Amino acid sequence: MKRMEKWVKTWIDQERKNGRKRIEIKKSHNAHYVYDSTTVWNKELKKRKKCSKYVGRLDRERGLIKSSKSVVSRIVPRSIWHYGNAIILNHALETILPVLKQAFPNTWEELYALALVRITGYVPLKRVKLKWEQLFNVRNIEPILEPAHLSEILRLTGIDRKAQNTVFSTLMGGQHYAFDLSAIFTRSAMNIADLGHNKLEASIPQVNLVLLSSVDQQLPSMVRVVPGSIRDVSTLITSLSDMKMSEITLVLDTGFFSDDNMKAMSDSGMRFVLPTRRNSLLYEKIGKEMGGHFFYRERLIKHSKVHDKDVWLYLFEDTKLKEEEEKTLYRRFDEGKLNKEEFAKSLAKAGQILMVSNSDMDAKNIFGIYKQREGVEQQFDTFKNTLQADILYLQDDESMFGHIFASFLSLYGYSVLQNLLRKAEILDRVSPTDLIEELSTVYAISDGEKEIITEVRKKTRILVEKLGTDLFPKLKS
Repeated sequence: MKRMEKWVKTWIDQERKNGRKRIEIKKSHNAHYVYDSTTVWNKELKKRKKCSKYVGRLDRERGLIKSSKSVVSRIVPRSIWHYGNAIILNHALETILPVLKQAFPNTWEELYALALVRITGYVPLKRVKLKWEQLFNVRNIEPILEPAHLSEILRLTGIDRKAQNTVFSTLMGGQHYAFDLSAIFTRSAMNIADLGHNKLEASIPQVNLVLLSSVDQQLPSMVRVVPGSIRDVSTLITSLSDMKMSEITLVLDTGFFSDDNMKAMSDSGMRFVLPTRRNSLLYEKIGKEMGGHFFYRERLIKHSKVHDKDVWLYLFEDTKLKEEEEKTLYRRFDEGKLNKEEFAKSLAKAGQILMVSNSDMDAKNIFGIYKQREGVEQQFDTFKNTLQADILYLQDDESMFGHIFASFLSLYGYSVLQNLLRKAEILDRVSPTDLIEELSTVYAISDGEKEIITEVRKKTRILVEKLGTDLFPKLKS
């Protein structure tokens, strides 16, 4: 805090001796302005709200010069906020907001604000308030964003699993879900942290994140954290049972291919789609002849299908992928990197994907479901990037659970923006971060009496038109 000038302090001390207590001085350039400041209790928000009323300007020689209406209009400083990106960030969380209010009636404002500012990436708790205050307050809410308060909110959020499940249950409206499990490292001595297998082969305590995402909607639906030593689907089955969810189709990757995992899912009543490894013996149980074909995004896909005991085997051959893999195999053979036996085995499976499922489904449908999973894998990478900086030094399980839930909300908002860009067919050229950055060039300006938005440049206007949304309605005047 800047040191107050001696003459100003003398004036304040004299006023307080005269019985005037609620004095606040605001300095702008070389001028000092006097406010009557107090706090009142807001029954709806259940917290105190600061109220300030402008009194007048303080002059060194003349003392307090009380304001008139004309003086107020001249001296009230103009306020400027980022408007365009605030509107699109609010849009990103709009659909999840009703259930967030229902599940967390006393803390939803803080969770909403934290999730919103972190949609584009990690923001430390100590900078959340600053980031929030730079944005136009679309919903006219008053979250308390001091770091200590936010930390406590996240700890309480982590404890309230019932409230989290309320949110997750609302989002579980689809049929096909991608399931991913990945390690997050921590240096803290949390109960749930454990040494486990990871790609880095690092002996560092870790927790495993379980992310369930709707393949149909391309949106995250649930997140769970489990001990770092768990690497199978059993924990997901437990989580879904806890939420009374069943009869869904899980779409997994080859890392979960095992007889135990398939049996566990079948016994629980879940359907699954699981690609096998290229060296799987199941390839021997399906003929090499491709009896059918279809086109997927203009690529010719040949396929065959057989029933084997309790599962169905689906063999797909992507003709374009086959050509690319054959070229690579011939180069490696010519360079002596493959012997004749390895070359022949790999060549026989070039361009092929073998999937196993406990459901009899249309081949084109099951292939499409699996390919849609690729977008979900990108979601998981985004999720981990916003989490790692927080989790590394958290000291207790409850705080970690809360941080993970808040990051889940941010991921949901990011994915909504991805879908918006995907629908406009520009996601290959414009990312959600690009969109938010472009819209940040539109400001809202207030002079204390009215609010206006700045000119929207042509590039930004064209982008908004492609999205098909009316982002810039007239502000109040």
